[in-house]
Amino acid sequence: MRTLIICIDRDNDLGEKAGVTSPIIGRAANLDAAIRLASSDPEDSDINTIFGGINLYDKLITEKNDVELVSIAGDKMVGILADRRISDQLDRVLEDLQPDRAILVSDGAEDESVLPIIQSRIKVDSVRRIIVQQHENLESTYYIIKQAFNNPKISSTFFIPIGLAFMIYAISLYFGSPEVAVIFILGTVGVYLLFRGWGLDDALSDFKESMMSSLQGGKTTFVMYLAAIILSLIGTYQGAIESWYYYDQAVWQGVLVPLLGYVNASIWWYVLAGVLITTGKIIDKHFAKEKIGKNWAHPFFIIAVGIFFWAGSTYLLVLSEAMKGFPVIENKSQFLFSTGIGAIIIATIGAWLSTKSPKTGL
Repeated sequence: MRTLIICIDRDNDLGEKAGVTSPIIGRAANLDAAIRLASSDPEDSDINTIFGGINLYDKLITEKNDVELVSIAGDKMVGILADRRISDQLDRVLEDLQPDRAILVSDGAEDESVLPIIQSRIKVDSVRRIIVQQHENLESTYYIIKQAFNNPKISSTFFIPIGLAFMIYAISLYFGSPEVAVIFILGTVGVYLLFRGWGLDDALSDFKESMMSSLQGGKTTFVMYLAAIILSLIGTYQGAIESWYYYDQAVWQGVLVPLLGYVNASIWWYVLAGVLITTGKIIDKHFAKEKIGKNWAHPFFIIAVGIFFWAGSTYLLVLSEAMKGFPVIENKSQFLFSTGIGAIIIATIGAWLSTKSPKTGL
């Protein structure tokens, strides 16, 4: 039975620092990759991961086992994009080598987070974590903090909100309103934490990579992406103006009415942006003779969601008397019912088209 030793480099230090493309298969290739990485950055822990895999490989070979060694790298942004790349490479390796079981070698919890991905494809007998023994002086607080400062993943997570807080406070002092600083600091840091917590940074990274691949491939989606960004900015501006209008009216205490005003004024701009992107993907798949499938449903679902948000916000604004002279809602229940039915019909059409899509093209 063949055993596959898998060394994981989730943040792709092999590619970014050593210029090595993964997957790296075989003892000799992995030894060369480890030496190249050590030459570019002697402090990188992935060096020890690969050498740990080589050490384990040699032991199993000595015991007359059928074993192979592979190193797989993800992406420097980590997150979803890195996991997808690891999954794709792992599928190719498993198809080529046909192993029966695997042993995972990593340098810590971050790389081991891909363990469920590996276990979904092959039986994992063991997980080996490589921990480097360091001199006591190197384990001092100063060294740890210094290393954290140099780590782009840690610095981007913690230093950005701190920097934003200092910048907002400085601007508030300059304009002589330090009491406003606390409100804006809490709001800005809160939005940033939600952005990170919901994984929107990964989505933004995927969006950026999709734009770059569309530009390099000469695809229609690149133009659609640019148009979607412009429309989203217009929608945000329009929503902000409407939100301030309702806030200035002071017809309702709190933030509910201004928030509803923002949604009501901006939703169709966002919907149009989403429809442009999904339509661009459909066009690209058609020209590439690829199956469109479920992509047919996406623009219809986006329109249906837009109808729900627009109808709900309009209904509540009229109900709160913030929106005047809106004759459509003379019969409130009929308005909600008709818009809801319309949204469901549109979504159903999209689902039906996705099931009728041929294997290639339109």
